[in-house]
Amino acid sequence: MVTMRNAIENNSFNIFQTLPAVNPLPKESPPLFVDIINEKDKIYQKRLEEVISRLKSSPNFNKVAEKSLVPEYKKAAKALKGLVKVGAVDMTQHQAVGQPYNVQGFPTIKIFGGDKKKPTDFQGARTAQAFIDAAVNELKKTAQARLGGKSSSSGSDSGSRGGKGGNDVVELTDSNFEELVLNSKDLWLVEFFAPWCGHCKNLEPHWKTAATELKGKIKLGALDATVHSVTASKFNVRGYPSIKYFGPGEKSVEDAVDYDGGRTSGDIVQWALQKVTENLPAPEVQQATSQEVVEEACKDKQLCIVSFLPHILDCQSKCRNDYLALLKELADKYKKNIWGWVWTEAGQQPELEEAFGIGGFGYPAMIAVNSRKMKFSTLTGPFQKDGISEFLRALSYGKGKTSSVKGEKFPKVAKVDAWDGKDGVLPESDDIDLSDVDLDDDVKEKKTEL
Repeated sequence: MVTMRNAIENNSFNIFQTLPAVNPLPKESPPLFVDIINEKDKIYQKRLEEVISRLKSSPNFNKVAEKSLVPEYKKAAKALKGLVKVGAVDMTQHQAVGQPYNVQGFPTIKIFGGDKKKPTDFQGARTAQAFIDAAVNELKKTAQARLGGKSSSSGSDSGSRGGKGGNDVVELTDSNFEELVLNSKDLWLVEFFAPWCGHCKNLEPHWKTAATELKGKIKLGALDATVHSVTASKFNVRGYPSIKYFGPGEKSVEDAVDYDGGRTSGDIVQWALQKVTENLPAPEVQQATSQEVVEEACKDKQLCIVSFLPHILDCQSKCRNDYLALLKELADKYKKNIWGWVWTEAGQQPELEEAFGIGGFGYPAMIAVNSRKMKFSTLTGPFQKDGISEFLRALSYGKGKTSSVKGEKFPKVAKVDAWDGKDGVLPESDDIDLSDVDLDDDVKEKKTEL
């Protein structure tokens, strides 16, 4: 009969079930570990039946397991005979055995894979098929690790879902989760999966496709919760797949948000892009100081919002800053539209004003231009928050009167100095020396002419 220590220290795979601690039975003392498929072990078989029959008196045992776990566990043991050792530890006699492995409730099932020092909790369904899938999963992991010249404890997980073969899904583990997800400034969608989970298998191709489509915008990761149970337990993962969203900046466990979208790649991408948009920084409202600045601000944008503010002499620094603050507020409000935002001073860019018909109604003024179609709309309401919001809201729905840009091309932008943030000052007039002018002679001459 093999003991638990011998079983763990050899190179075989093992699945151990801990049975609850109930009042000790008086007679035989069974070995520490028993291979439950050994039908000749009459002592253990008898004792197992006696322990099960007394489970109702134990507050730590799940009553569902009383009816379903043991027969399913035996089925798995028979199917895995010769491949994986399936055993049970009677906590009635060997309560100390569970302490190093943090066994707190019963039944608890541990999988001792390639790294015997780090068993993993079995968190799947309590069925023979689930037990078999988990065991085969461990076998596959070690075989793949050996094929790659690595030890089975190197971290190559059988449930690996990302990071290889052109896959843009990031493989997450207990050891890298905090660094890659919680301590990063990136947005993340993380799938907690189990290799035996059918829904997880259905989700996998969609998850990979979404990861590729969202590359550079939001990161998608996958964590095998049956292997990396420490991290999964922190997020109270109960079912599979569970998907959590993590926003930008450093995060904590409490910051995780449950994903509530669909399970197709299209659904995932749409949901993720909404989160990306919500977390975009407000676009910068730039002064049109050169052609390059305007092109950079408006390039590849559906619309470019151009504001023409009063001359600094007509609207000093406080007045101008109030206008700029309003524009920045609106740029943030409508940032999901990803528009470009620029401004200029009255009279500073004459070709812009001529192309868009600005100046006839005074300043400030605003237009929205589609540089691809060379069409633009003009703000006809007041240059105030409500008036501009109504104008921009209509644009976001594709409404509003449009006109063609004069010349059917984007006008040239003159290179000018950026505003220094100060009040405007009238230019000083040159002093004229009138000492040499004889006004009396002029007066006499005029009188003579008369």
